[in-house]
Amino acid sequence: MDKPRDAKVARNKKIRRVVYVILGLAVISGVSVGLSRLKPAAPTVERATVIIDTVKQGELVVRERGLGTLVPDLIVWIPATTSGRVEKRLALPGTNVTPETVILELSDPQVQQQLMDAELAYKSAEAAYNNRKVELEAQLLNQKAQAATVESDYQQAKLQAEANEQLAKDRLVSDIMLKQSRTRAAELATRNDLEKQRIAMNTEAVKTQLAVAQSTLDQSRALLDLRRRQAADLRVKAGIRGVLQELPVEVGQQVRAGDNLARVSDPTKLKAEVQIAETRAKDILPGQPAEIDTRNGIIPGRVTRVNPSVVNGTRTVEVQLIGELPKGAVPALNVDGTIELSRLPDVLYVQRPAFGQENSTVKLFKLEADDQHAEAVTVQLGKHSVTTIEIRSGLKVGDKVIVSDTSQIGDNANRIKLN
Repeated sequence: MDKPRDAKVARNKKIRRVVYVILGLAVISGVSVGLSRLKPAAPTVERATVIIDTVKQGELVVRERGLGTLVPDLIVWIPATTSGRVEKRLALPGTNVTPETVILELSDPQVQQQLMDAELAYKSAEAAYNNRKVELEAQLLNQKAQAATVESDYQQAKLQAEANEQLAKDRLVSDIMLKQSRTRAAELATRNDLEKQRIAMNTEAVKTQLAVAQSTLDQSRALLDLRRRQAADLRVKAGIRGVLQELPVEVGQQVRAGDNLARVSDPTKLKAEVQIAETRAKDILPGQPAEIDTRNGIIPGRVTRVNPSVVNGTRTVEVQLIGELPKGAVPALNVDGTIELSRLPDVLYVQRPAFGQENSTVKLFKLEADDQHAEAVTVQLGKHSVTTIEIRSGLKVGDKVIVSDTSQIGDNANRIKLN
């Protein structure tokens, strides 16, 4: 009698066990589905560790920035005009000089000998010129005296012929004497004309011969002036007002003509040489405005030249400084240069993100309305300046975005929480 009842109880337990298993599986499935529908927890970022900027609208001044140095606009290397030996160094680098300041003294016996020879040659040429001039002038005077005698004889013969003509009318002079007087007057008239022509020709000949002698004298004078300059150049002068920068020779050193002896620059006339990245230098043109920060004042300037050569990925941009230099502005001073490339009117812009490159698309985190969370948005960037960049799409005026580096959050994070 107890066996059927025990079987029924066992069957009921089995059924309950199956029901419990089914209910358990149903609960587990429901929990799994619910969990799968939940959003993952947003990563937490400390607000103090990020930089947040607000999107603005207006004019964006596109600038490019680079490091540089101040260099003299006027640098003069003083060469040796002749060979010689350095006897004295009368100034040292850093000394203020004037055009007449003597920097070095050289010696060269050959230059002194050449100067003496040139002086003697000039004196000899001068004496030869004066002697030739006296000879030619004496010859010309003799010819003029002879011509004066002929002219006097001609005038007398002319008067005699005129007198005989009057006497011949009264038959007081024979026809033969009249003809003789007329013939002599005509002969002397011809000789007088010839003498005048000879004087004119000899006067020109004297000028020509004196010009030849004068040329020889001028050559001697030019050689003498050259030798005097070479002798004077043994006392090497600065030539300009400024500062002696380099003196690469020592006492006792032998130098040759053309060797650089010293470098002088004018510290009151400086320019800036700014190094700009090769990829950005293509947009820089002469005439663009610039600012040079000496860390003791900002000097306005203007681009004058862009070096076509690329060195270590940069090109040198020369900037002419406009206005007075601040105190401490000296050659070789390190400066910051900012060059204005263009102006974009009425555009959206924001502080330049850490990895925001020009004309690229990036992911930025935009703050939500609660100011506690930020979601990732895709932003298209345009032209960039030193600290700002143009926003072409993805943001609007007033949006707050994180512009600092968020790479530590991970590429898969699309939402973050700010503490």
